Amino acid sequence: MSTSHYPDVFKELQQQVSDAGLLDCVPFRGIVEMLAIMASLALLFVTMEMWNPVLMGLFMTLIFTRAVFVSHDILHLQYFNSKKISMWLSYPFASIILCNSPSWWIWKHNINHHNWCNVPEKDEDILALDGAFTPENKGHSSFIKMYKYFLFWGAIFFMYPAFILKSYSYVLQRKKYGELALMMLHWPVIWGTVFYILPFTSAITVFLVLYFSLSAWLSLGFMTNHLGCEVFDLEQSKELSWMELQMRTSRSLKGGMFVHWFYGGLNTQIEHHLFPKAPRFNLLKVQKLTRDFAKKHNIKYFETTPVEAYLQINQALKAY
Repeated sequence: MSTSHYPDVFKELQQQVSDAGLLDCVPFRGIVEMLAIMASLALLFVTMEMWNPVLMGLFMTLIFTRAVFVSHDILHLQYFNSKKISMWLSYPFASIILCNSPSWWIWKHNINHHNWCNVPEKDEDILALDGAFTPENKGHSSFIKMYKYFLFWGAIFFMYPAFILKSYSYVLQRKKYGELALMMLHWPVIWGTVFYILPFTSAITVFLVLYFSLSAWLSLGFMTNHLGCEVFDLEQSKELSWMELQMRTSRSLKGGMFVHWFYGGLNTQIEHHLFPKAPRFNLLKVQKLTRDFAKKHNIKYFETTPVEAYLQINQALKAY
């Protein structure tokens, strides 16, 4: 861990990005993407009996993945500045399609993770596998040590149901019964329709394919963002500027438009953390400005290919 601090020149970069119009909300593009998800889901339901169950599960995975990215962007106010409008717009995608709680996501992701990235006392994301990716990664469980690779890489197939369980736990503890009711609609609207129209074996195949493939897609996307990056305790993090904390605890990925599409803009993780409200559609342009800015000020810019990121994560896991 470096002891020399980055120069606190974030306002200069912020001004460049703002002047380029890259922080402006994109309501039209957001609406188009939201309508495309709804239309794709409606088309799938109308043509359901024509699908091979495995292919249908994969197509639903594609729809659900886009719903994840859209709800993420909505709750970061990338489409509309209004928190109230954004919250209401998130419900069809997060609560009904995904059975996830927007309130839980705001608390866990927007507030804790973004403000205290890779700070174990605040950011639960960095505590994966008994703190395997924190500086004191010696571990307390001989079982986890013995099966760490199986447990970590195997767990990627169960992220989606874990999100659902955490969402239910949060809304029940906080007594958010309106949100709970919307989440409960997920089961009759999505799976009630599937199991009513399709034979049971086909419906269960669709269910399993979706759950495993969606979990893997999200896990492979999310894990590259911060695992294997620097970690700071709470007191250390308070000594860092906003820019330094975000840049030292985040990893961006190399690649063009396909990588940007596959990772839902989270491949530009440094830029997303520096500018959470910057629309996903603008982040590749923000990335170029940020790279040039880092080079100008001799600031380390942590960027790898996706494969390199997974190898770095596995290397960090090895140290556990």
